[in-house]
Amino acid sequence: MIEFKNINKIYGKNICALKNISFRIERGEFVTIVGPSGAGKSTLIRLLICDERPTSGEIYVAGREITHLSWRELPFYRRKIGVIFQDFKLLPQKTVVENVAFALEVSDTSPGEIARKVPLILDLVGLSNRMNNKPDELSGGEKQRVSIARALVHTPKILIADEPTGNLDPLSTWEIIELLFKINKRGTTVILATHDKEIVDTLNKRVVTIKNGQLISDQEKGKYIL
Repeated sequence: MIEFKNINKIYGKNICALKNISFRIERGEFVTIVGPSGAGKSTLIRLLICDERPTSGEIYVAGREITHLSWRELPFYRRKIGVIFQDFKLLPQKTVVENVAFALEVSDTSPGEIARKVPLILDLVGLSNRMNNKPDELSGGEKQRVSIARALVHTPKILIADEPTGNLDPLSTWEIIELLFKINKRGTTVILATHDKEIVDTLNKRVVTIKNGQLISDQEKGKYIL
């Protein structure tokens, strides 16, 4: 479903963020991408969501090469991919239901469709009883659940979680990981980028390890080896 082929990313004249990265992710997989801060994990994700383009190489998603998508094509492509960040990126003046609905409103979804989809998504992430609260009334784990709900409203084929538990306490961390598992079991391909050794070792899922911009290990059921 996703294939990175000989990807290089160089910033400026000689800062090599990624060097000759090649690997595949199949439909429905749960893949953890690990490495220390600055290893290249976030760069890889920015390339996948077309926030940046590689210096060289190709990226295929569902058989389509995405590195040369036009600006007109990008919104349609990005709706197929849900992205969760460490810092939630919620709109503070909007309630939970309004934050999730906003992701549909900006893509011209009909009010009827929004009214149908949003409660279903909030039920999936366990926030049906918090839909009228604003972000400052939520715990860190609840805020991340809102972010996940917003990422899921377009029913994406791929969900990318970039250090989603970095700001959470241990209990909330595992609640979010369990939710990602639940989403994966429904058929969504999940890519989790993290440097949390405990999470990686406990998951016992496929682990792609990046260090100094290079892929140094790809384990089918792996541990954090750095």
